[in-house]
Amino acid sequence: MSFLSKLMGGGDVVKSVGDALDNLFTSDEERMEAERELTKAKRSFDYKESKLVAEQNIAQMEVNKADARSGSFFQAGWRPAIGWVGAFALAYQFILYPLLVWALAVSSLDIEPPPLIDANALYPIITGMLGIAGMRSFDKLKQTDTKKR
Repeated sequence: MSFLSKLMGGGDVVKSVGDALDNLFTSDEERMEAERELTKAKRSFDYKESKLVAEQNIAQMEVNKADARSGSFFQAGWRPAIGWVGAFALAYQFILYPLLVWALAVSSLDIEPPPLIDANALYPIITGMLGIAGMRSFDKLKQTDTKKR
């Protein structure tokens, strides 16, 4: 059951109406008519739910477009900022830190290496950014002009 139907309680209402109709009608024709009405109500509910989700997605896309077109660094630059932080964190975790540990091991210095970054918080952010970058790659493949204003 989807989020909106749980939120609106649509599934429970439709089921309880169906159970009540089963108890009310005795003939097969009446029961079939009630089942048709129930199916019609369920389809109508599902259609309205899908329409609400689609409208919400379209509204979010418009917000994303406005953010991308903005000349303000704080509005349009937050994705690149997260990308650079993620790139630095990955470079530290997989390049700089191992080199630092190696350099400390071969040197005669008795210094503890700094701690590693908590990757449990880092990887979901970077994975999300790679998904966004994948959409940009799709734009480039289709030769979409993203510089239009």
